[in-house]
Parts: sequence; structure tokens; C-alpha cells
Amino acid sequence: MHRMRVLALAAVVAGAAFVPATATAPLSSAAPPPCSEEPRENPISEFTSYDELLVELDRIERVSAGRVAVEKVGESNQGRDMLLARVGTGPKVVLITAEIHGNEKTGPDAALDLVDYLGTSNSAHARKIREQLTVVAMPKINPDAGALDRRGNDMTWEEAQARFPQLATAQAPWNYYTEPRQGDDYSQRPGFDINRDYNPNLDYQPQPQDFPGASDQPGWFISPETQAVRDVYRSLRDEFGTVDTYIDLHHQGACYTVPGTDRFVTMSLSGKFVADPATPEGAAYAEFADTFRPEYSKQLNVAAYNALQAAANQNPDFGNITLYPQDTNLPGTGLGSFQLNGSGAVLFEVRGQTQNLGEQHRGMLTRTVYIGLDGILSSIASGQVDNLDPADYDRIPPTDRGQQTKSAITEIE
Repeated sequence: MHRMRVLALAAVVAGAAFVPATATAPLSSAAPPPCSEEPRENPISEFTSYDELLVELDRIERVSAGRVAVEKVGESNQGRDMLLARVGTGPKVVLITAEIHGNEKTGPDAALDLVDYLGTSNSAHARKIREQLTVVAMPKINPDAGALDRRGNDMTWEEAQARFPQLATAQAPWNYYTEPRQGDDYSQRPGFDINRDYNPNLDYQPQPQDFPGASDQPGWFISPETQAVRDVYRSLRDEFGTVDTYIDLHHQGACYTVPGTDRFVTMSLSGKFVADPATPEGAAYAEFADTFRPEYSKQLNVAAYNALQAAANQNPDFGNITLYPQDTNLPGTGLGSFQLNGSGAVLFEVRGQTQNLGEQHRGMLTRTVYIGLDGILSSIASGQVDNLDPADYDRIPPTDRGQQTKSAITEIE
């Protein structure tokens, strides 16, 4: 399988000053070209499949001269291995997860490229990251959904109840899919949006009174996929004291634009997922006030943004970066849960899902993710992240969603 090699641009710009998007591309009031969110059958063969992932991780581990360690950390509901790749020996740990939704496929490719580069390169840049950081990547955390090319996993409520007998009389949760979603029919193979299955209490056990729940409430760790990610996070926290940074790779709608322009958004960023537990709005999570680091999350996002604005000199599409909507309160996501537990948190929302964009722009979008990841790692490894102004986060242009409004599906797509 061909692996895309990407130059480590962000090493040069990790500590650069904030670069507004207008510095790399002129504003335009023209209407964007036609774009559709209508679900359709699109080819996805160019993205890394589960079987290819196994082969590629094995290859990277073999050629890395011991720098990369691949480990099985669990199984999906349908018995696919949950794998992580670990590289670096530094004192700060960065956890990267991808494809929690199986129709969001650039993340696994970018994560593999990153691990490949860090594990095999002898460049000063790669050595610096390996010396200062421990990078742990889980490229496919919902492999069953990936195989079905859909958002939800492959698991019935009855299977969840069998795993947790105390839920025998509980109502199915709000994020359980049994009807068509994004062009996929869940009536024959139901599943959960497992991006709502996390809980800030990492020791939480499902309780029937907490169901069916809601989007602004914690999840339950009822899926084996989220249990595996939770267990990895908990293990890293035990080893390092704190998981310094958590990055989750997603996709969003295909037709959003940079405000005031006719340019489609290439990727949106966010470091805001829950209300600050030190404020009245976040009082329900007051116990996490001492570990919550919202300013650090902002600095990490600025590092990614700066790297991509610098890369826009190569390709203007890299500069079309916006801020994801900030009126979210989602403690049931991994980002919300882990941010409350002390991690700086970053959301990547790449343009388009397989049902509307398919493989279009795959190379450019994957490279966008890679450059953003490299910008964050470079900034942490060099210490420059601490010099970035959190206020620059709020200067990232917001996403123009046009007539499309948020819903239970579009909140952290």
C-alpha cells in the first residue's frame, strides 16, 4: 500500500506568530461553487481498510528498528482488533484517535503517515519529537463502522444489555440508531454513535437511571470500543501522571465556507467541548476544576492553525481553516471527558464524509490533517506551545454553515 510522504513543514513554524487566514488567500463575496450534502454511494477504496491497517502497522513496526511498538488493546463488538502504535520516549504523552465514525477516513491515513515518519526518519525533527514526546496513535477506534462505511458501530441494545445485566430494564440510549442515518439503514444492523459513549468519570459503570440520556449529558462506556480507548487513556495517565494532549480526528459537512469568501472549509478546529467547571455553567463538573486546562487547549489549536497557514504558501487549500462552533457542551465525547481529566484537547473536523465527498481531495485532506498534527507535536516538543497566545484561538475565523444548523448529528460530526 502506497504511503504518502509529507514534509515536516510545521517544524519551521511551530513557534510562529498567529497568521490570519486573509494573509494567504484574498477574501471574496462570490457564492461558492455548487455543493451537495445528499448521501450517495461513493468509492472509498483509496482509503486504508481494516485489513490494510493490520498490514501497514506490521510493516511500520518491522522497519522502525524498535522505535514503534504496536499493541492490541481490545476488540470491537464484532471481534476486530483494537490496535495502537506507540513511538517516542519523551516525558509528555500525546494520544491521537481516528475514525470513531466509520465514514470519516482521512484520520487513519494521516495517523499512519505520522507514525511511519516518526518511526523511520533519522531527521533532526523526528528525533526531537521522539526524544521529547511519547506519541500513541489509535488509527481506527471504530473498525466495525469503518468496514460498513457508516457513522455508528455494529452493536444491538440487547448485546449491550447482555454485557451489563443491570441494564435489563433500562431504555435504549438516545444515541442508538435503528433508522436511516446519512444514507445508511440501521434497521437490520443497529448501532451506537460511540462518540457519545464517554464519561468524565473514567471508573464509571453503567447505571439504569442514567438512560436514555441526552447529548449534553455524559455517556456510559457501554461499547467495547470506547472502553478500549478509556483503558488506554487511563493506563497512560497512570504511567505519565497526565495525558498532556488528546487529539481526535473527525469529518464534518462538505459545504461549509470560510466567512466572507467562496472558499470551502478544508478543516475546522476546536478546543472547546464542555463548560468550564470553575463557572456556574460547568458546576456539574466542579470536581474537575483543578485539572481543566482550557488555555492550553487553545494554544494547541493555535499551533495547528499556524502550521496550516504557513503551508498555504504551497497550497491555498491548507489555509482554509476555521473554528468549529463553540456553543457545545458534550461531556459524553472523548474530547470532553479527557479535557476534564487534564488533557489539552484538539478536534480536527475535515471537510466531507464518504457519503457526500467520497475520495475527492483525499490526498490534500489527508495532508491537511498531517500538517496540523505535526504542527502540534513540533510546538509541544520545542516548548513553543507555551509562548503561543491563547487569544489567537478566538481570532480563527468561525465556520460559515449557511442555512445548515446544528443538530444532534452535527455537534462534533
